[in-house]
Amino acid sequence: MDLALSDLLVEYELAARTNLTQAAFDYIAAGAGDELSLEESRAAWRRHRLRPRIFRGVVAPDLSTEILGTPLAMPLLVAPTAYQIVAHAEGEVETARGISAATGLMVVTTRATRVLEEIAVELRGPWWYQVYVLKDRRLTAELVRRAAALGARALMLTADTPYIGFKRRGHFAPVSFEQHLVNFSTHLTPGATFEDVTAGINQDVSISLETIAWLRDIAGLPVVVKGLLRADDAVACLDAGAAGVVVSNHGGRQLDRAIASAVALPEIVTAVEGRCPILVDGGIVSGADVFVALALGAAGAMVGRPILWGLAAAGAQGVQRVLDGYRDELDHAMGLAGVATIGDFGRDLLV
Repeated sequence: MDLALSDLLVEYELAARTNLTQAAFDYIAAGAGDELSLEESRAAWRRHRLRPRIFRGVVAPDLSTEILGTPLAMPLLVAPTAYQIVAHAEGEVETARGISAATGLMVVTTRATRVLEEIAVELRGPWWYQVYVLKDRRLTAELVRRAAALGARALMLTADTPYIGFKRRGHFAPVSFEQHLVNFSTHLTPGATFEDVTAGINQDVSISLETIAWLRDIAGLPVVVKGLLRADDAVACLDAGAAGVVVSNHGGRQLDRAIASAVALPEIVTAVEGRCPILVDGGIVSGADVFVALALGAAGAMVGRPILWGLAAAGAQGVQRVLDGYRDELDHAMGLAGVATIGDFGRDLLV
């Protein structure tokens, strides 16, 4: 890369501030409450120090891996982020182009602002579908079946968002009702009132562990549960049929003062005891952060905001450059630390 990833992300965030309306920028940048969790999420990864191995003969580290049967060129996924049209006129379609160019994996969100079919056609590799369970469960079932028919390889159930956490800035996405409904519209009951539609597409506060098996049975796909910060919740999800979990504080956007994902990850890894792959997101802004996550026991990491800064600043090319930056930095760190493959990571690499 011509720029370090940290410099590139600063450049792209500044460009996004210029390119976007204040409302759009704030929607992407904001954290919940006083934004303490937002600030601490990044800092928590940076507290770890590395213990490199020597004499390992690592000429070219192999970053490839596989999670739930999905092959990955590197252990990094693009996290689901809603309403990407606020960052670029082509929204999720443009993001998909950049991810495909970087041979990455996109988790497409329920709250996408481009039609699922348009997104899927741009994804040349495997992809997953993120699920917000709606009050109108029929709508959720229809969307999940639709995603599965289009080729989604797994479902990611977001469990930490029964409703939207309060934000002092950017609380509401600056999108129209028509943009909000772009993937719901074909499944709505003809003649439904505005009030009924609005109520039906809100998130269902009553979801429970039973929802995991319900989704799995509808789509015939593995279900990964996102939004865990506690070991007991992770074990409960696995016992209920989850195929994997994502340690996440939702990018600091839900419950302010919730612990950082980097803090929660070790105890969840210990409790899960290798029963499933564990992913992690929140504040991961460098290849070194990904390295730490893998050494702590994660099977892979996910990134959200950095992708949106790349999208807002330079479209698909910006998305590709961000992902390439993570790849280059992880490759560099693995080579210097004597780590040849993703399977060679271990806690002995960290202090």
